[in-house]
Amino acid sequence: MASAALRAWPVDARDSLPLALWSARDIASATGGTASHDFQVSGVEMDSRDVRPGDLFVALIGEAMDGHKFIAKAFEKGAVAALVDRPVDFPHVLVEDTTKALHALAHAARDRADARRIGVTGSVGKTGVKEAIFAALDRSSRGAAHRSVRSYNNHVGVPLSLARMPARSRFGVFEMGMNHAGEIDVLTRHVLPHVAVITTIAPAHIENLGSMEAIADAKAEIFGGLEPGGAAIIPADSPHFEQLKEAAERLQAQVVSFGRATHADVRLLDAIPSANGGSLVTADLGDVRLCYSVAEPGEHWISNSLAVMAAVRAVGGDLGSAGLALAEMGGLKGRGARHSIEAPGGKALLIDESYNANPASMRATLRQLGHTPATRRVAVLGSMKELGDFSAGFHMQLAEPLCEAKVDHAILVGEEMRNLARELGKQGGILLGNPGSFAHCDTPVEAIEALEEFGIAAGDAILVKGSNSVGLGRLVAHFSGRDG
Repeated sequence: MASAALRAWPVDARDSLPLALWSARDIASATGGTASHDFQVSGVEMDSRDVRPGDLFVALIGEAMDGHKFIAKAFEKGAVAALVDRPVDFPHVLVEDTTKALHALAHAARDRADARRIGVTGSVGKTGVKEAIFAALDRSSRGAAHRSVRSYNNHVGVPLSLARMPARSRFGVFEMGMNHAGEIDVLTRHVLPHVAVITTIAPAHIENLGSMEAIADAKAEIFGGLEPGGAAIIPADSPHFEQLKEAAERLQAQVVSFGRATHADVRLLDAIPSANGGSLVTADLGDVRLCYSVAEPGEHWISNSLAVMAAVRAVGGDLGSAGLALAEMGGLKGRGARHSIEAPGGKALLIDESYNANPASMRATLRQLGHTPATRRVAVLGSMKELGDFSAGFHMQLAEPLCEAKVDHAILVGEEMRNLARELGKQGGILLGNPGSFAHCDTPVEAIEALEEFGIAAGDAILVKGSNSVGLGRLVAHFSGRDG
């Protein structure tokens, strides 16, 4: 019986593919380069500080740095080969241009893997949605899903993430970011996704783009790389829904909308708070209704979960696995991670949202802070960047959500936050729970001192949020005892 079972084991064409990520011959073939030795690599890296044993180190040349200067360090950390534009005394593949070679390697990885590819963009939530889609597909495919790590979502990160995709992958999930019009158009043509997800449209990078309509157009560029017959997953509740829908339909994409609106294809029917701080969600997908838990707290994660379900279904993934993944997800570093920290008399909660901030995400996280059980609520808010002429107004408008969240004390960090400080000061701080209970700081170091002076107590809930360049991750690391 055992031999019969073995003979009946399903045959998968992927089983004949190599286990190594790349061989010297494959890299040379993909890039048009010349290999100095015969070797195999298990990863691809462009930063010598992040090299792991078995990696191919790509010596990229930027405006201020030449990766060839770090080749020796890369090999000290375990690299087995390098992609270079000049001969070196290490195993390597020699090419004319390492950036073009990385792009060629990315395209070769994309074309050799029979994987369903998903591209994710949006003003808010793209990293979390990308991680949730990956978790769902990785569970159902038993480890055969791949995704871009961290926020590798730019002109270097997307090709690098593609080049890292194993030949045996069944699914690939790639995040795409932008600061200017035209950037996503380039990225989506690297990925050529079967499914393109836009999480939401909000005034991030409005300094560079000028209007919300222009932001929507820039995000809609992701549809330009869709494979024929691909799916465009868009937010039904957005004021820019029709604009996004028309952009997708012009490219003959299958439009799938998600949200609370009655016309949504993946429609929220009900959401109630669950015991762990998340939500119990019921959604209608047209021909089936789903009930699942979302571990992440906040209204925005209810919407995110609908986008996840739409994407998983569009690539033929398992919706049950998606529900389990959403129920088990924890907060990401800088994007909702929750730390229990020591405080006099017990524990306090530190919420790490230090990686990114724009007006929409600020309001969403402050709203969630207001729903978080706490003795006192403290908000450490860093400046929101790339808002241009809109910056002063958007910062002042945070006074209202601060008040609605019943924040007892606010520490405002950065030059742009002076606008909010002035707004709060107009009424002597009575917008907050305690009159005058706010402070302005120029740097994260000053913010650390201000929070220590205020004094963390047991039962406090402390939200830390700001644009990454403000550096509030340093404050999180200081109080949580974790590396920044």
